[in-house]
Amino acid sequence: MTTSGDPLNQVRKAKTRKGKLVLQSREPQIIEGVKNVLFIRGRTASDRIMKLSKDLVSLKKPYFRALNRKTNDFLPFEDPSNIEFLTERNQAPLFVYTSHNKKRPDNLVMGRTYDGHILDMFEFGVENMKQIQEFKTTKISAGLKPVVVFAGDEFETQPTFIRMKNFFLDFFVGQDMDKIRLAGLENVISITVVEGKIYFRHYRIELMKSGVKSPRVELVEIGPRFNLMPRRNKIASDDLFKRSLKQPYQLKPKTDKNISTNPLGTTHGRIHMERQDFAKLNVKTARFGKRSADEVTGEADSTTAPPGMVQAMARLNAMNPTKKNRSK
Repeated sequence: MTTSGDPLNQVRKAKTRKGKLVLQSREPQIIEGVKNVLFIRGRTASDRIMKLSKDLVSLKKPYFRALNRKTNDFLPFEDPSNIEFLTERNQAPLFVYTSHNKKRPDNLVMGRTYDGHILDMFEFGVENMKQIQEFKTTKISAGLKPVVVFAGDEFETQPTFIRMKNFFLDFFVGQDMDKIRLAGLENVISITVVEGKIYFRHYRIELMKSGVKSPRVELVEIGPRFNLMPRRNKIASDDLFKRSLKQPYQLKPKTDKNISTNPLGTTHGRIHMERQDFAKLNVKTARFGKRSADEVTGEADSTTAPPGMVQAMARLNAMNPTKKNRSK
């Protein structure tokens, strides 16, 4: 693959068939798959923060990439260009950066990119962490779609926490599904904010017998468990965020014309027909307006027939009685 043009606006061109397929896979798709997460280890990452990164990897399997070498000597908030390069190279729009220093101990940076640039980025301090291995319970399978529950007024009122809620949904949502099976829901992720501190808990769902059709639901904590203290953040503007949510026209629902629904739920439709030619309509003639043969004969006898013809017809009728007379 080669590049041409201005270095700031480089356009890649493929020389081989394999290179062309690689570039096509990196182009925007109508239906995007599950977003990969890039886990980046900083040069000075502590053991505690690395254990947390390992537990987050277990929640995101198999949709993740990991850079565990100590060569990543950069800070995302000071120079985001390295993050943008690594996420684009590894095709992972979500990223997690772990570091540790005296000023910011056990530092966790989580964010996402859009169109090759940073969209949202949040920095947290990790406290009271408990690993998955410390919970002596049955674990769940990898790659499952979790139920994400948010609690706290800040997730509904404060702009920073509203965007943070949207990010966590994007991070843990997993694969899109049209139908959900009740037995397929195995884990719950609870994210609660109290007085600015975020409490992360992870549970396994157990369906117990209840004696009725619907089972009794119990939650068993399986880890990881940790608390997050928000430090710094970088949030995209409303215009950029709105542009990132834009969907292609192929996925927009098609509206049916001349169809409306009233407040009661009744659907009304309007049909447009061509002008009809009433001269060509095939309409059945009504039979109730026709006169019987006796009435026509009597009218002819009294109006048009001469007197001699009337006497001759009377004699013929006397010689040939009708079916009615025969039955009598």
